Amino acid sequence: MSDGGLQEAAEGEAPREYRIASIAGDGIGLEVLPAGIAVLEAAAGTSFRVVWEHLDWGTDRYHRTGAMMPADGVDQLRAYDAIYLGAIGDPSLPDHITLWGLLLPIRKAFDQYVNVRPVRLLPGVTGPLRAKGPTEIDFVCVRENTEGEYAGVGGRVHRGTQYEVALETAVFSRFNVERVMRYSFELARTRRKHLTSVTKSNAQQFSMTMWDDVFDLVKQDYPDVATTSLLVDAAAALMVRAPERFDVVVASNLFADILTDLGGAIMGSLGLAPSANLDPDRRFPSMFEPVHGSAPDIAGQGIANPIGAIWAGAMMLEHLGQPAAAARIMAAVETVSADPASATADLGGSASTTRVTEAVIAQLST
Repeated sequence: MSDGGLQEAAEGEAPREYRIASIAGDGIGLEVLPAGIAVLEAAAGTSFRVVWEHLDWGTDRYHRTGAMMPADGVDQLRAYDAIYLGAIGDPSLPDHITLWGLLLPIRKAFDQYVNVRPVRLLPGVTGPLRAKGPTEIDFVCVRENTEGEYAGVGGRVHRGTQYEVALETAVFSRFNVERVMRYSFELARTRRKHLTSVTKSNAQQFSMTMWDDVFDLVKQDYPDVATTSLLVDAAAALMVRAPERFDVVVASNLFADILTDLGGAIMGSLGLAPSANLDPDRRFPSMFEPVHGSAPDIAGQGIANPIGAIWAGAMMLEHLGQPAAAARIMAAVETVSADPASATADLGGSASTTRVTEAVIAQLST
């Protein structure tokens, strides 16, 4: 492996090669994923090589074939080093079909049990919180990513009648909760050494109290990490009132899904927010995507903010063992975000997706 992507391959030595499956998907995914790929190619230079396999999975494929991805789609993905995803979702299909037809099966099959979502106010971006700048808005959310309310356990009976009943069962296994906790503590050790656990154990007396019990047990192994336990409603209020209180946050699938959208809002735009679906044990490929979704209302207009996808790409490079290239991308992103001429519509500007992408690539060449 190259030295973090800093050095070119030695003479006569082939550069490290990564095979990445790219799934642009739907809506603005078709615009921001090519932007991210262009930036990753520029960052690679001659230090390493990315071999892309572009897969046309998504809603269009569903309308053609009746499925979001092929029946053996998960098996096809096993051969890749990582998966780079644009967005999934379209008004022509109910969201549960698109979600359960592609995204969730990949997360579960590859045991991507950790979802990491940074929440950070970039230079030059004016967030909605008065007097809160980049120093105050800088934390990471760790989302349990395969269980909880997204486990898929439940059903509906007597559909369409007045007696209809729907059951959705949240599933929490001690083994999975503990490994997510340990990942979060280890991450906190690399930052400011503070971990906040978010639950709703006053109302959810079984699952969330088990979560609290596991948190209390695991924290004994990390005496160097300060801890806080919060109810989800209090955590939401604090993220708005005092985001500086947070360093690393760990929460269940549903709670972290909601809180990280709030995180995207206090960053200034969901268009900025990245996401990593990780198998930390590296048995399977991990998947990297922007948080923003397919945004069909602006799709095809060339105005989508590519920063979330570019940032997710940087997270992918870091996971693959190219931290220097990832750092170069983030330095370029920060320089571009500080330039008002590169603000897209979601940030109050008029820059196009292409304009921002080209600006980031230009910074990588300096």
